[in-house]
Amino acid sequence: MAARKHSFFDREIMTQAAFDSIKKLNPRSMAKNPVMFVTEVAAVITTTVGLILSAGSEPLAFTLQVTLWLWFTVLFANFAEALAEGRGKAQAGALRKTRTQTVANRLRSDGSMEKTPADELRKEDLVLVSAGEIIPADGEIIQGVATVDESAITGESAPVIREAGGDRSAVTGGTRVLSDWIKVRVTADPGESFLDRMIGLVEGASRRKTPNEIALTILLSALTVIFLVAIMTFKLFGMYSNVIFSVTVLVALLVCLIPTTIGGLLSAIGIAGIDRLVQKNVLAMSGRAVEAAGDVDVLLLDKTGTITLGDRQATEFLPAEGVRVEELADAAQLASLTDETPEGRSIVILAKKYGLRGRSITEMPHAEFISFSAKTRMSGVDLEARKIRKGAAEAMRDFISSPFPPEVESAVKTVSQKGGTPLVVADSKRVLGVVHLKDIVKGGLKDRFERFRAMGIKTVMITGDNQLTAAAIAKEAGVDDFLAEARPEDKLALIRKEQASGRLVAMTGDGTNDAPALAQADVGVAMNTGTQAAKEAGNMVDLDSNPTKLIEIVEIGKQMLMTRGALTTFSVANDVAKYFAIIPAMLVNAFPVIGPLNLMRLGSPASAILSAVIFNALIIIALIPLALRGVRFRPLDASVLLRRNLLIYGLGGLAAPFVGIKLIDLLVNALHLV
Repeated sequence: MAARKHSFFDREIMTQAAFDSIKKLNPRSMAKNPVMFVTEVAAVITTTVGLILSAGSEPLAFTLQVTLWLWFTVLFANFAEALAEGRGKAQAGALRKTRTQTVANRLRSDGSMEKTPADELRKEDLVLVSAGEIIPADGEIIQGVATVDESAITGESAPVIREAGGDRSAVTGGTRVLSDWIKVRVTADPGESFLDRMIGLVEGASRRKTPNEIALTILLSALTVIFLVAIMTFKLFGMYSNVIFSVTVLVALLVCLIPTTIGGLLSAIGIAGIDRLVQKNVLAMSGRAVEAAGDVDVLLLDKTGTITLGDRQATEFLPAEGVRVEELADAAQLASLTDETPEGRSIVILAKKYGLRGRSITEMPHAEFISFSAKTRMSGVDLEARKIRKGAAEAMRDFISSPFPPEVESAVKTVSQKGGTPLVVADSKRVLGVVHLKDIVKGGLKDRFERFRAMGIKTVMITGDNQLTAAAIAKEAGVDDFLAEARPEDKLALIRKEQASGRLVAMTGDGTNDAPALAQADVGVAMNTGTQAAKEAGNMVDLDSNPTKLIEIVEIGKQMLMTRGALTTFSVANDVAKYFAIIPAMLVNAFPVIGPLNLMRLGSPASAILSAVIFNALIIIALIPLALRGVRFRPLDASVLLRRNLLIYGLGGLAAPFVGIKLIDLLVNALHLV
């Protein structure tokens, strides 16, 4: 999608975010974030009581500056959230531009056709879409096959094939048919299409807080209440000790000590997590799904297309006794010239490694080529008295009408035990040897699975292969377990078994038979090329239909949780440091005995409070890039991650206020602001 090119810090997005931060001052909007709502109330109090009703207990300049910085604190927090929402709105705008008002060819019950505006179509309506026409609504192909341009939705320029009766039958409204024709049954009413849902979701309008986020909000609210009570006791303590604490001072102290840093960035972290998925062309149906991805314990990965390339490749020639490998390669290449399957093409390429040049069927006008077919399970060529064939072992036994030589029989058995596919090559009745076809495991997956294992995530390969083949591929890929000869009910039973033991499960799927498992999984990623049933059952849709995307989704979910944890650690440590930075400076004149605790030696109580308020506002702005981009993902165990957070963000949160407040205090006193 073109919208993915928008940067968080695009001038247009930042300008709009600045306006939105003011709009978000609406108390109804602020009430959704209790910490920042308290900060806004504090700003209102200093504005009214401190400035308007002040009895002169504090200098007007001091009260005015504190009031302004409290409002800036609220605005900066709103700006962080608006900035995170900005890209979603930009993407939604780009998606809206892809909408075109089309006229559909609706089929009547009597078989005749009528022209109907697309927005009048309803579920179960049948439409006919021909080459060059826009698909008017989401639907399921019930007849025909066509190539479809889905670039308006996926951003990919390459057309895809959509056909009836398979796992690639779903079509999306707004995409264009490039060739042939299809008959489509509409599956969504106006306003409920995939594009409508996508626009609403990327705008963040329907984003609800996740359980983890709600729990953290409750914790922050509790800390706010505790500090509110503590500040109220300050007034009583001052009255008892003949120390005057003005409303402005108490409000400023409250805002500095409550967890405003994480409170101001919490929403932005959640929105940015969803945005990172959208950048990967994955549509999450809810924030809950993104968070669940971060908590996943078990990954169910389909073998074909995810762990392996999906197409078997020729990896070696195993000649029979007395046969040179070059002779076997030459015959295998000749027998594969008209074999347009990926396996056949890979044999032609492998033969070139043995010095054989590429051949063309036009060079052999008198040759009779036998194309591969599922019925014969062999292909080949007839050259005068020679009949060269290659094919499955059983088919080749029938072709030569005699047993294989012992070394060929052994090679067939060895290749099968390794999880490969043996193809036997013969020249007339003479067996030349075996071609080893192998389902190639994608590079780098073993290391990636090792990283997941370090994080406590279990990887399970699911395949329809037999136990022997599945075991060989699982060992090579480095997965923890595998499920062979898997049926839909087997997948569902495995997910339920893992969930019953307290684990969170993620899986991908594209077929109707995957729908029950996708619905049961905690993170169900449906392929955009899949059936409508699969897309409705999952809680995420991969617009690129790349099964390996599940691994990236889990990493993005983990990164979001790591970012939230890191900034929470920093915020809490920050508040502890501010407590020890401000309180001694406030009380040292009235109670000289606490002088040793006044480590920072700030200029005066007034400058200490003003410096803390300024620092409190600026630290939110400073952390916005980290909140939006996320901390760097590292595949670490939870205990290691905790130690790292405490070391980097904990100590950083403790040190930052001492350094920042001291520098601001020096500047405040140098400029005589108090």
